[in-house]
Amino acid sequence: MARKATIFKAGLQIADMDRHYYRDHDLTIARHPSETDERMMVRVLAFALHAHDALVFGKGISTEDEPALWQKDLTGAIDLWIDVGLPDEKDIRKACSRAAQVVIYAYGGRSADLWWGHNSDRLERIKNLTVINLPVAATQALTKLAQRTMQLQCTIQEGGIWLADNNNRIEVYPVTLKSPVPLR
Repeated sequence: MARKATIFKAGLQIADMDRHYYRDHDLTIARHPSETDERMMVRVLAFALHAHDALVFGKGISTEDEPALWQKDLTGAIDLWIDVGLPDEKDIRKACSRAAQVVIYAYGGRSADLWWGHNSDRLERIKNLTVINLPVAATQALTKLAQRTMQLQCTIQEGGIWLADNNNRIEVYPVTLKSPVPLR
């Protein structure tokens, strides 16, 4: 019999000075049995960076054709597709054809560097794609925050992110590897 997802609850207070977004969100996060705490917390971080009332978690890593997070408009069109990890280039291209904007949060240290080195030439040409690399020390430190019930505070200012609970404060400084091509 297949194991079921573990449900995590998070109260997330966001103070995003860069976007002037100040809100509290109550999140329900289903963690697939094969998903690590690191990947789950990267999804929470991605939520904080793009927080919006219409942003929701996807069904999980066992569901193909669905991202880690996405935001749809009222017609069902996909405004934002967010994936975490090191997705296949073919899957990224498919996502870029389906969504107005795609953001990939790569992590894993040397693995992420090798992945980007292998895929960067082909991905550079995609206009609606952003690729961000998260430092391995930061993503591993995020696992300290993973609890079945979490109360998290997130501050975002000038490209820096601070994610904290009552006992830990993690600083994350993402590196943008690829920005979307501006429309003319």
